[in-house]
Amino acid sequence: MNAPQPYLRKASPPPKGKGGDKRALPASLSRNAPLVPVDSAGGQALAAVIAILTFLAALCAGGAELVAASSAQWRSEIAREVTIQIRPNPQRAIDEDVARAVALASRTPGVEQAHAFTKEESERLLEPWLGSGLDFKDLPVPRLIVIKLKEDTRPDFGPLRQSLGKEVPGATLDDHALWVSRLSAMANTIIGTGIFLVALVLIAAGLAVIFATRGAMAGNKEVVEVLHFVGANDDFIAREFQRRFFKLGLRGSAVGAAAALALTVVLGLVTRSWRASPAGDQIEALFGAFNMSLTGYLIVILIALLVALITGIVSRLTVRRFLNGNG
Repeated sequence: MNAPQPYLRKASPPPKGKGGDKRALPASLSRNAPLVPVDSAGGQALAAVIAILTFLAALCAGGAELVAASSAQWRSEIAREVTIQIRPNPQRAIDEDVARAVALASRTPGVEQAHAFTKEESERLLEPWLGSGLDFKDLPVPRLIVIKLKEDTRPDFGPLRQSLGKEVPGATLDDHALWVSRLSAMANTIIGTGIFLVALVLIAAGLAVIFATRGAMAGNKEVVEVLHFVGANDDFIAREFQRRFFKLGLRGSAVGAAAALALTVVLGLVTRSWRASPAGDQIEALFGAFNMSLTGYLIVILIALLVALITGIVSRLTVRRFLNGNG
């Protein structure tokens, strides 16, 4: 005999309103907002915080890139120049010593040009330090010879130093190696500081996302319980939070990066207008003309994307930790 079939009660369809439509839930049970609203006051505040942090990180990274580009230009220009300084000697004719030093430098392999400063040009170099209107006749002003090197060459100046010591007493050769090392150290310090500040800003953004995610989880605890009740797993809830927070982080980071780029453009315009002033010359000497290269723009865009990714990933990890009972 066939086993008796159990009595199955057919589930009644949901009540319908007029026109056959499903009856709407009461207002006290309906929920029109998403699980993680991004347009709430908390979401707007978090977006503003992310925008500010991205703005600061982009400024640090952009400033470090400008300093790195300016430092590379400094070192390239300084490395291509060598100077010979000849101190006056009452027992010798300095013009003859200058001509002899120029001839020795011109014969050195790798030297493109050797230019000797006149007495008036050498005295003019001292005006920024001693002021104008001074009488330098009684001062033993050294004569300078600027040697320009060929590109991609670094000659051996040992023989030239020996020749100058023998034939031009009182002449010294400076290859600017000390200045190049100091510029490199200064530029590396600024770049390292910029990277460190960017890392701190990214950590601060991650901490802000953690607190915002924990607040959102606490405020939607009942909704999360209902999702678990209907069969939603932790991955589904975590993905929902990740997607929402990623959009929020992307919006905030885009605003911050755009503000940083706009400020760089404005500073470039201001620097060009101050180019004739001493302050403008000093700023341009340190940071250049604030003309950010393509690498700088890519770095700023990369920081904005990185902030958005950190926002989404940190929110997902925070939700998983919270759901596992460790929050």
